[in-house]
Amino acid sequence: MSNKREIGFWVLMIPGLLILFMLIFGQMISFIDYDFTVSLGLQESVNVISEFGVASNKAFGVGDTLIYLPLLILGLIGLWQKEGWGLIAMVGALAITAYWPIVNLFFLYFAKDLPGFNFTDFVSYTIVLSLISIYGLWGMWYIYRNGITLSIEK
Repeated sequence: MSNKREIGFWVLMIPGLLILFMLIFGQMISFIDYDFTVSLGLQESVNVISEFGVASNKAFGVGDTLIYLPLLILGLIGLWQKEGWGLIAMVGALAITAYWPIVNLFFLYFAKDLPGFNFTDFVSYTIVLSLISIYGLWGMWYIYRNGITLSIEK
């Protein structure tokens, strides 16, 4: 048994940690103090996405705080400790990671002509959100292909 970790493990963990920080500062705080997350550049202002957009972002912030954030924390800790429960939690978090960027991309697409919706940064959002979704899909595939090894190597 080796404690050496493959590059795929680090590709799973490092973006996962970045997403964790993004969730804490961009989502969890957004429903507590939305203007603060706007000042950090992690949410769009009411002038850009309208009151409906802000309400939607706050709702996602609550859901992310109650479900996504705990799953991701447990997944990252469990993978680090090579625990089977970590695999389960991480797959759940990665499924959300693959799902939410697609929802947001299509929200932007469907809302683009609505009154009060003045969002214009479609290209960079499309690139970033697509990469996050690809990471989520790749991570689920990686765990599927290597999950038993990750938990048995202890």
